[in-house]
Amino acid sequence: QVQLVESGGGLVQAGGSLRLSCAASGRTASSLPIGWFRQPPGKEREFVAAISWSGDSTDYADSAKARFTISRDNAKNTVYLQMNSLKPEDTAVYYCAAGRRLWGASSTTETAYAYWGQGTQVTVSS
Repeated sequence: QVQLVESGGGLVQAGGSLRLSCAASGRTASSLPIGWFRQPPGKEREFVAAISWSGDSTDYADSAKARFTISRDNAKNTVYLQMNSLKPEDTAVYYCAAGRRLWGASSTTETAYAYWGQGTQVTVSS
């Protein structure tokens, strides 16, 4: 089993930055790909960014490219999402998720992920 806990959300003005953290626990946590997803108010959950188990491969949604950076520190079993130049449309609950396959590549699809955190709220004011 893998447990995930997100932190770092909050209220920020447009143009500001936040760094989200996803702390993973469990024997296999450092060997699984991790993804970040978000669910804006009244909308479906959507993919934001993902990173392979080793950190050498990443994927980003078009909305996140050039503004967000995903990284991981396997020694700390933590994955980060650095978010810069935030916009009001980035307001959402952000979730991290761990993949199903050990030593797997990153994926943009929800069905590739087996374990989910509880989410952290990010609110960007205009």
